[in-house]
Amino acid sequence: MIVKEKEPEKSCDIVNEMKLSKRLQSVAEYIPPGALVADIGSDHAYLPCYAVLNHLASRAIAGEITDGPFLSAKQQVEKLDLSTLISVRKGDGLSVLEKGEAGAITIAGMGGALIAHILESGKTKLTGRERLILQPNIHAVHIREWLYQEGYELLDEVILEEDGKCYEILVAETGDRDAPYRDVPMAAGMLAGPFLLKERNEVFLRKWSQELKHTEQIYEQISRSAKHENHEKLAELKERISLLKEVIGHA
Repeated sequence: MIVKEKEPEKSCDIVNEMKLSKRLQSVAEYIPPGALVADIGSDHAYLPCYAVLNHLASRAIAGEITDGPFLSAKQQVEKLDLSTLISVRKGDGLSVLEKGEAGAITIAGMGGALIAHILESGKTKLTGRERLILQPNIHAVHIREWLYQEGYELLDEVILEEDGKCYEILVAETGDRDAPYRDVPMAAGMLAGPFLLKERNEVFLRKWSQELKHTEQIYEQISRSAKHENHEKLAELKERISLLKEVIGHA
């Protein structure tokens, strides 16, 4: 587990103005001190602005693929007089970067499959020296699988709740990909996160208990129909239920 940067004490007005969410503040805390951070899918560039204004990053890049968010990001950066420190770029995923340009890359607020796709599509821009700080809205398992496949070591994970929704943050650098999984079952660790699985905090247990209940309900509904073609689906659901029970910590 890595030590996060302390949250700045002076930034209340800035946070309120930019409406920076709790989850994005948590993402920013993992930026290595003084790094150039590239925020992919930056929307209004709130995260890069927050990081630079509070000296969590020396400079930043805000990448966006669509016109609306790209223009919003430029306006936000200009409004805060940060154009010399934050470069707003239009392009798809990591294509906005030069190889090795960023010391940290943040991708937040997307599905896990999309984040994994962005990393895979842009991996020629990665040197292996960057810190990846990733915040999927759902399906973080796809990111863990990609990180493991590409030889990245998970350094820390966070699960938090905001506005009734659960969010995970994954922090990784090139290293020993097996290290975080040595003391946990691999399938459960991939699904729910090795650090989160060990901690099993209240948000974690609530999230996966709800997932278990939902999966059991689907199993019951399908089992009542008793159609021959449902056998394979029922077997898959039964395996999923067993894994979810392992995640939660009861048999």
